[in-house]
This record gives sequence, structure tokens and C-alpha cells, in this order.
Amino acid sequence: MIRAILPPNVVAVDTVEDSLEGTLFPAEEQVISQAVDKRRREFTTARLCARRALRMLGKPEAPILPGLRGEPQWPVGVVGSITHCAGYRGAVLGDSTLISSIGIDAEPDEELPYGVLDAIGLPSERAAVQTLLRRHPGVRWDRLLFCAKESVYKTWFPLTHRWLSFEHASVTIDPVKGTFTARLLVEAPVIYGQRLKSLTGHWLAADGLLITAIVLPTPVVPPAAPVQQRRADART
Repeated sequence: MIRAILPPNVVAVDTVEDSLEGTLFPAEEQVISQAVDKRRREFTTARLCARRALRMLGKPEAPILPGLRGEPQWPVGVVGSITHCAGYRGAVLGDSTLISSIGIDAEPDEELPYGVLDAIGLPSERAAVQTLLRRHPGVRWDRLLFCAKESVYKTWFPLTHRWLSFEHASVTIDPVKGTFTARLLVEAPVIYGQRLKSLTGHWLAADGLLITAIVLPTPVVPPAAPVQQRRADART
């Protein structure tokens, strides 16, 4: 399902059922040794999706353990993101030479619980959500805003290892193009020599689900000019 909103240079595996065959690595089993059945099923299926995606990248299978803030720890040379919600599990991975970071999220296409929109949305975002709900009532835009902001955070954190609150990004959703843009309201980090001031992603509403995805390409850094050429340029 998520493949429809992704560029061709990443791989994706998703499922709407906890039916993928396979077992967890011992270290992964330890993470959920005390987990309830619901948590065990979503964790296991998401990891099996990630494992299949690793094979699609030509990488060996490896444990995917959570970091300090729950973010998946990928093997060297791999970037990716995992999501799971009721009725959906998915993983998207890319080669770190091509992709800097990935952030995906999935949510049920349902109204946010009371008070959540006020907690996660800036005044301008809340106003935009109300307009979208009136003009395009087929999608729960409040939930999509939440989903988009989750993708923003999942993209941001592996690059910066810094917390990003909901109010630190202003998201604009395009209901026609199926895209969204997040303007970062904090000091822009420098990624591969370029300041990251905004993130752009895609969204999908299908089969009772909302899915968002951000795939940030690795910037192409021009090679440094030879020393003699730089000296010559400086004299001109």
C-alpha cells in the first residue's frame, strides 16, 4: 500500500495482517519479553517486514532494536522507518548513500480523540484542518495532520538526535496533490553541508487508513576543486 507514495530508490514491505512467517532474534525477543499480546504481534510483524526489506536491499538480516527514544537501530549503510497501527504494519528502507532519512507513519482514518488536535496543532494548522474538513469531508484531516507530524519527527530524529515537539513544525497539507510540507520552526540543522529548513512528504488515504511518508535524499555534494584550481579561481 505505502509503495504508491514512495520514490523508486527505496524498498517497502507492508501488511494488513500479522501473518508473516519468521522468528525474532534473541535480542529482539528480550525487548518484548514482558509485552502483552498486542504489542508482541505489532513488534514482531513490523520487524519481519523490516527484515524482508533488508533482503530486498541486498543486506543481511540483523536485529532491529529500539534506540533511546524507540527509534529503530538499522545496520550500517541502511536508513529506514517502521510504523504500525491497528490493521497495518510497514517498513521502508533505503541505502544511506542515496537516502539521508525516512519517516513513515500510519493511523486509522478516524477523528482524533477530544483535545488531541489542540495539543498537536498550531492555531494556523487547526484552522486549516477545519477548512479541509468542510471542503473535503472524505478524509479525517485532523488525524492526517497528526500522522504527518509523526513522519516529520521520525525523519528529524535520526539526523539530529534531538527532540522535536509538535509545535516545532508547521505542516501544510495539499488535499489535491497528496503532499504535505513541514516548515521547521527551530534552528535548522546542517545536513551534508546544507541547512534543513523544511521537509516534504506524501500522504495516502485508503482502506480506512491514513499513511504518510517522507524520504529525504542524500544531497549531492560537488567534489572539491583541486588546490591549484582553487588558487587560480581566487586570483580571477
